[in-house]
Amino acid sequence: MTHAQTLDLDPKWEYVADTVMGGVSKGQAVHGVIQSQDATRLIGTVSLDNNGGFVQIAFDLAEGEVFDASAFTGIALDVYGNGETYDLRLRTDALTQPWQSFRTDFTAPAEWTMIKVPFAAFSAHRTDATFNAARLRRVGILAIGREMQADIAVSGVRLYR
Repeated sequence: MTHAQTLDLDPKWEYVADTVMGGVSKGQAVHGVIQSQDATRLIGTVSLDNNGGFVQIAFDLAEGEVFDASAFTGIALDVYGNGETYDLRLRTDALTQPWQSFRTDFTAPAEWTMIKVPFAAFSAHRTDATFNAARLRRVGILAIGREMQADIAVSGVRLYR
C-alpha cells in the first residue's frame, strides 16, 4: 500500500492579536493574490506596550477536534514575507492554557519559498507536555516578542513525510 508523500491542508485562517489580553498591537489577515499566488496575508504592527507583543494567523485542524498527523514527518508552508523571523506554533489537546504551545521559528524571505519544518524541531513552551503528532489541534504563525512590522503571506500548508 502506498501513501501520499504530502497531505494538503485547507486552512481557514483567523486573525488573533494581543488585544485579547490588553495589548495594543494592530493588524489584520487579508486574502488575495500575492506575487501570482492565492494567499492569506498577515500584516500589522507588533507593539510591546501594555504587556502585549503579537499578531497572528491560526487555524484549527479537524474543526478543533484532534487530528492524527503521526504518519507525517512535519509541516511545510509556502511563504512570502519581509525577511523577518516569525514563530510557527502547534497546539495539541494536551495543552490547556492559551500561552502553552510547541514552537519554532523561521524567516520569511521576500520571494515565495517552501519552508519545511520537522515536528522534531518544535520545543515545548510553558508546558511539561510532550509533543504528540497524533493529537494535533491548531497551527499558528505569529509575529511576536519585539516591535516589528508583520508582513507574511501563506499560499499553502501541507504535512509531509
